[in-house]
Amino acid sequence: MKQNLFPFHLAFPVHDITVARHFYGEVMGLPQGRSSDTWTDFDLFGHQIVVHLKPGMLRDGSSNHENPVDGKDVPVPHFGVVLDMTEHEALANRLRSKGVKFVIEPYVRFHGQVGEQATMFFLDPSGNALEFKAFADPTNLFAT
Repeated sequence: MKQNLFPFHLAFPVHDITVARHFYGEVMGLPQGRSSDTWTDFDLFGHQIVVHLKPGMLRDGSSNHENPVDGKDVPVPHFGVVLDMTEHEALANRLRSKGVKFVIEPYVRFHGQVGEQATMFFLDPSGNALEFKAFADPTNLFAT
């Protein structure tokens, strides 16, 4: 795994900027950066995500579809961050305490195989799918 990675930047649409600010800031606990009436930056574990208001956007995630992975229907598209196991567990506990419903409950997939990982999927209030994972052995992030 490459060390000293540069942070990524991801901007994506939301149906309601106030609801998005609450979800990413209060529910997920992400620090908020710059903002305007139509967008807000957040620090996603050292990476920059930006929620942008998209007037008329449906909030049901209807543009998503699923692909089977390890016997589960994984929502596509999705994004997230690879965390360490402690951070992954803390985020899962925080989301549970805030009443977030999981698309795929936190669990370990590919158990005992190269690439064994804890994973969880959930939707933001605009239907954007997020996955957060943590590898049993972080050096296997890109292993085949």
